[in-house]
Amino acid sequence: MSNQIQEQTTQSGNPNNFDAISIRIASPEHIKEWSKNTACHQRTSGCATSNCACGEVRKPETINYRTFRPERDGLFCEAIFGPQKDWECGCGKYKRIKHKGVICDRCGVEVTQQKVRRERMGYIELAAPVSHIWFFKGLPSRIGLFLDLPFRDIERVIYFESFIVLEVNDPDCGLEVRQLLTEEEYTEYQDKFPDSFRAGMGADAIRELLEQIDLDQEIGTLRAELEATASKQKSRKLSKRLKLVMGFKKSGNLPHWMILTVIPVIPPDLRPLVALDGGRFATSDLNDLYRRVINRNNRLKRLMELRAPEVIIRNEKRMLQEAVDALLDNGRHGRMVRGPGNRPLKSLSDMLKGKPGRFRQNLLGKRVDYSGRTVIVVGPELQLHQCGLPKKMALELFKPFIIHKLQAKGYAHTIKRAKNMAEQVSPEVWEVLEEVIDEHPVLLNRAPTLHRLGIQAFQPVLVEGKAIRVNPLVCEAFNADFDGDQMAVHVPLSVEAQVEAKLLMMATRNLLKPAHGGAIAVPNRDVAMGCSFLTKAVPEEEWEKRTYQDTEEIILAHDCGALGLHDPVKLYFGGAEQPIETTVGRVIFNQAIPTQQMLPFVNQEMSSRDLSDLVSRAFEELGNRQTVAFIDDLKRLGFHYATLGGLSIAMQDMIIPHQKSELIREARKRVEQIEADYQRGDMGMSEGERYNKVIDVWHQLVGQIETALFDGLERFNPVHIMVDSGAISRSKRDSIRQLAGLRGLMAKPSGEIIEQPIESCFHEGLSVLEYFISTHGARKGLADTAIKTASSGYLTRKLVDVAQDVMITTIDCGTLGGITKTTDEEDQAPLSERIFGRTAADDIIDLSTGEVLVSKDELITQQAAKQVEAVGIPEVRVRSVLTCEARYGACAKCYGTDLTSNHLVDVGEAIGIIAAQSIGEPGTQLTMRTFHTGGTVSGDIVTGLPRVTELFEARRPKDTAVISKIEGVVELESASRGVRILRVVEGDFQESHRIPQGKHLIVQNTDRVDAGERLTDGPINPHDILEVKGEEAVQNYLVNEVQDVYRTQGERINDKHIEVIVRQMLGKVRIENSGGTEFLEEEEIERTAFNRANRQVVENGGQAATAESILQGITKASLSTESFISAASFQQTTNVLTRASVVGKRDRLVGLKENVIMGHLIPAGTGVSKFRKIRAFPAGEAQLESDGDSQQPEFTDSLSSQVDEPAAD
Repeated sequence: MSNQIQEQTTQSGNPNNFDAISIRIASPEHIKEWSKNTACHQRTSGCATSNCACGEVRKPETINYRTFRPERDGLFCEAIFGPQKDWECGCGKYKRIKHKGVICDRCGVEVTQQKVRRERMGYIELAAPVSHIWFFKGLPSRIGLFLDLPFRDIERVIYFESFIVLEVNDPDCGLEVRQLLTEEEYTEYQDKFPDSFRAGMGADAIRELLEQIDLDQEIGTLRAELEATASKQKSRKLSKRLKLVMGFKKSGNLPHWMILTVIPVIPPDLRPLVALDGGRFATSDLNDLYRRVINRNNRLKRLMELRAPEVIIRNEKRMLQEAVDALLDNGRHGRMVRGPGNRPLKSLSDMLKGKPGRFRQNLLGKRVDYSGRTVIVVGPELQLHQCGLPKKMALELFKPFIIHKLQAKGYAHTIKRAKNMAEQVSPEVWEVLEEVIDEHPVLLNRAPTLHRLGIQAFQPVLVEGKAIRVNPLVCEAFNADFDGDQMAVHVPLSVEAQVEAKLLMMATRNLLKPAHGGAIAVPNRDVAMGCSFLTKAVPEEEWEKRTYQDTEEIILAHDCGALGLHDPVKLYFGGAEQPIETTVGRVIFNQAIPTQQMLPFVNQEMSSRDLSDLVSRAFEELGNRQTVAFIDDLKRLGFHYATLGGLSIAMQDMIIPHQKSELIREARKRVEQIEADYQRGDMGMSEGERYNKVIDVWHQLVGQIETALFDGLERFNPVHIMVDSGAISRSKRDSIRQLAGLRGLMAKPSGEIIEQPIESCFHEGLSVLEYFISTHGARKGLADTAIKTASSGYLTRKLVDVAQDVMITTIDCGTLGGITKTTDEEDQAPLSERIFGRTAADDIIDLSTGEVLVSKDELITQQAAKQVEAVGIPEVRVRSVLTCEARYGACAKCYGTDLTSNHLVDVGEAIGIIAAQSIGEPGTQLTMRTFHTGGTVSGDIVTGLPRVTELFEARRPKDTAVISKIEGVVELESASRGVRILRVVEGDFQESHRIPQGKHLIVQNTDRVDAGERLTDGPINPHDILEVKGEEAVQNYLVNEVQDVYRTQGERINDKHIEVIVRQMLGKVRIENSGGTEFLEEEEIERTAFNRANRQVVENGGQAATAESILQGITKASLSTESFISAASFQQTTNVLTRASVVGKRDRLVGLKENVIMGHLIPAGTGVSKFRKIRAFPAGEAQLESDGDSQQPEFTDSLSSQVDEPAAD
C-alpha cells in the first residue's frame, strides 16, 4: 500500500497528493522492509532476501566517548541511518556531492545528505517474542478478546506466572486448549500424562495460540453462536468478538502480529543526543529505553546459546517483556522506569499523548515565522481598518519584501547589499517600507483566541515607540483592554493570503458577532459616555425653548456661544409641520448619522445599548461600507465630548443615601422578629426556612439601598452618567453600590451565604471584622476564575472536536422535515429572534387575512420575522440542521443565514467550528456556582458552566425525576418495601412506575398526565425523554435548557449553534435488527452510514436493517468519529490508535483536524475543492474551471469515489 503511494506521488510530483490514509498493524516483515528501504536500498541484490540483517541494531552503544562518532551497529550507526555530515561517508574516504549514492567499501556508509537521519529506520530482532502492550493492556484487551480469555489470565501467562495449554493429544487427560495451569499443576500433569498435552508460557505461547486461529472459521463459529444465544449479555460479548475478527479479516491483519518478534527503531534525529558544555550529553529518553531493550535482548541470546537453566531464561524473557513495555508505554504495566532525578522516562506513547504530544504540540499548531508580539495601547485617531505598527517591528517583519523592493528600485544590486541597507536602516529603507506596507494587511491576534474574531486583519500604519496601537472599537471582539495586554502580529505572505485577509478578515468585515448576529464593533465605554453626555437634556422647566428652522442655525448659534450644549430647542426637522422638541447636543449627534431618510431623527439620551441598536439598524439599512464610516464618526464624536465634559470620578460623587441607616434599622427589626418566631417554635419553622427568610430580608435591603443610591444621584453626576450610559455595564452597578451603599452579603468557602451582611461601604470604610468576612468572597472569586477559565476552555475544545467536520456542503438537501419554534411564555427570547435567518419549512400565513407572509423554502428576514410576531402567529415550522438530509455536513437552506452577513450561508462554511466557538466563548462569563439552599432537603441546584457541561455530556443527573412513559390517568398504590408503585392507565394499556422512598410526588391520584411528564420532583434525564418522546422532544429539551443557562447570565446565542452540537450528539444509531446488511446487532454506527447501507440493500431487493436512536455525550461522540486521526488528536490517543489499527481503519480526510494534521488545505471556506481550481487570467478572461454541479462542488461524489484511491499506510 505504501508503494502505491510512492508511485502516485512520484508521478504527480507532490508528496501530499493523497485522499485517504489507513492504519494497520505492521508485520515483522514490514518492519524489516522499512529498514531495508532506507538503510540498504542501494546495496547488493542479496539485501532483498528475508534473511538480510541490514538495518538491525545489535549494540546498545550510541557514540564513541573519544571520537564522538557513532558506534557501528549501535543506536546511531551511520551505516544503518545515514551519514552525520552531508555528502561524506563515515571514514572520510568519500567526500563531496560527486560521490552521491556511493556506499563506502570500508565503513559501509552511503554518501548522501545528513537529513536522511530523520527518515531512515532500524530494527531490533528479538530473541523471544513479546506482547505489544497496547493490544494486551488496552480496554478491552484485543488479545484477550481473540482468545476469549480474561485479561488477568493473559497477564499471568505473558509474565511467566502460569502455563497455558497449547495442544491436547489425549482427551482423557482432562485438559482443554487455552486452559491455565499453575507451576505445581503443570508438573503434576507432566508426571501423569507426559505425552498427552503441550503447554507453554510467555508471549511465545500466546503467539502460537493466535497463529492457530483461522479467521474464516472463527467468523462462522461466532455467527452461529450469536444466532443460537438468547442471553443479551452473551450476545453483546459475541458481537464484540465478531466485530474484532471481521475487522482483522477485512484489514488483512493477522492476529499473531499483535505479538512482536521485531521492534522498529525510529530515526536517530528524532531521538537526538546533544553534546553540552563540560563534556556531558543531553539525550532523548527513548535512547535509554532502547538501550535497556538491546541489553536484555543480547543477554537473553547469550543465555540461550549457553543453554542456561529454564528458570533463568524465563526470568530474562520476563525482563525483556517489561523493557519493551516501558519502551512502548512507560508506566502502563508495573513500576515506571525512571531516569536521573527520579524523573519518569518518556516512552513512544508519551510522545503522542496529551498537550505536549506530537498531535497537539506539533501537528495541530506550529510556530510560525514573520510574526511579532508586543503590548497594545489605544489609538483613538485610527480608523476601524487600521492598526499602528511600531517602525522597528515593521522593519523586521517585512524585511524580505524590503530587500526585494530595494533591488527592484535600483538602490541595491545584490541581495547582500540590500540586506546590509535594511540592517543599517538607510534613509531609502523608510521610503521603501512605506511602499511595502501600503495595501499589505497584517493579522492581529490576542490570546486566548476564543472565537474567530480573536484574529482580525488591519492595514498597518507606521508609528513611533514599541507598542501596537489599536482602534478602541475592536476591543470588544478581542476582549482586550489597555492594562498591559499583548497582541501578536502575523504577516500574510502569499497573494492569496493577502486577498483573504482583505476580503474576509479585515476588521471592517467583522462588524457582527457570529454567536447572535448583533453588532460587536459598537462604541462603548468612553465613547458611549461622551454620546450620553452629549444627548442629555436638562429638566424642562429651567429653560425656555427657542425655535429654529434647520440644524445649521442651531449649530451656528452654539458655535457663537448663544446656545449651550444641553439647551432645549424646537426644530422643524425635514420640512415637518410640527417642530421637534430636542436639545443642541442631540442635533449635533444627528449630524453623524448618515442618510437621514433611511434612519429617523434620534431624539433620546443615547446609552451603550441604544448605540448598539442604532449600529445594527444602520448595518441593515445602509450596508457594510456606510456603517463603518458611521461607527468611526460616532467614535470621534464620543471621545470629543467625553473630553469636553471633563468626566471623572471624585469621592464627593459617591453620595451615600441618607435613608441608609433607617433601612438597616428596619431590616434588623425584621430579622429579630424571625429569630424570635423560630425560638418560640411558631408556625413550625425549620432551621432551613429560618435561614432562607433571614437571607431574603438582607437581599431586599441590598436592593432598597441600591435603588435609593441611584435615585439620589443627580443626572449630571459623573457616576450617574457612567452607569446610565452603559460605560459601566449594568452588572457593574453592583460595584457602585459597594462603593457608596453597602457591601452586602458574603459567601462562606462552602458557597453558603453568611447571615450577617457587611453594612459599611468602601466610602465609609470597613471594620476589622467586616474586612475579615469579605476576604472569603475575594479568595473564592480568584479560585473560581482560574477553575472557570480552564473548564470553559476544555468545554470549547470538546465542542470543536465534536463539530469540526460539520460544513455546508450543498445549497438545498430537499428535505420536507423541520422543527417548530413557538412563543413559549417561559422563553425569554421573542419568536422573531428565534425564527429570523431561518428557512420556512411551510408557508407562514396570517390567519386573520389569509396573506402568505413567508413562502415555503424562503428565508425569513428581520422584517418578516417582526411581522410574523406582530400578527400573533403562535408557532412557526422552520428548517434546521437537526432534520437536514445532506449526505455529508449540512445544506445552506437548513442552516439559514450567516449571522455575520445576514445573507444565506456560503457552501464550505465551517458551521461546526462557528457553533463551538459561539457556545464556548461566553463560557468564561458563566458562573461556576452550585446554589446551596441553606440546609433544606431539596438539595443543590446546578447552574452555569457545570449545567451546560452536564447537558452536552448527556449525563444522567443525580436523583432524577420519574417521567410518565404513556399518556393516561394516574393510579397510586400503597407503598411496600420502601417502593411505591404508580400506574398510568389509558384504556386497556397501563405502565407501572416504581417510585423510590423519599421521592416527592408532584401528581395526585386520578390526575391526567402526558407522555414524558414528570411524576416526581428532580431533574429530567435526557435519555428518558429520547426513549419516551423521541428525537424531536430531546432536541428541543437540550436546546432550551442550554439557552436557559446562557440567557439567565445575559448572554445571547442563536439556537442554530446549539442545534449543530445536538445533531452531532444524536449522530449515531444502535442496530436492533441487521436485516440484509453487514451490521451486527447492538453495534453503534453513524446514522449516515446506516441510511446509505439500507438504501443499497433495498435497491438490491434485500431487507433493511432497523435501529434505535442513541444520545451520546460530546466526548464520546468525538472519540467514536469516523476519523481516527481526529479522535487520536483529541483524547485517549493510544486507545483510539489501537482500535483503528486492529480493524485497518481508513480515514478519508473529510473533517478539518485530520487535514490540518496531514498538512492539507482544510476542506472549508476557500479550501473547498471548487475554489482549488481557480487560475489567474488577464482581466476580462477570468473563469472558474469546474465540472459538476455549481451548487454542489465535489463533496458528495468525491467522498464516495475515494474508495479506489490508494491510501497511505
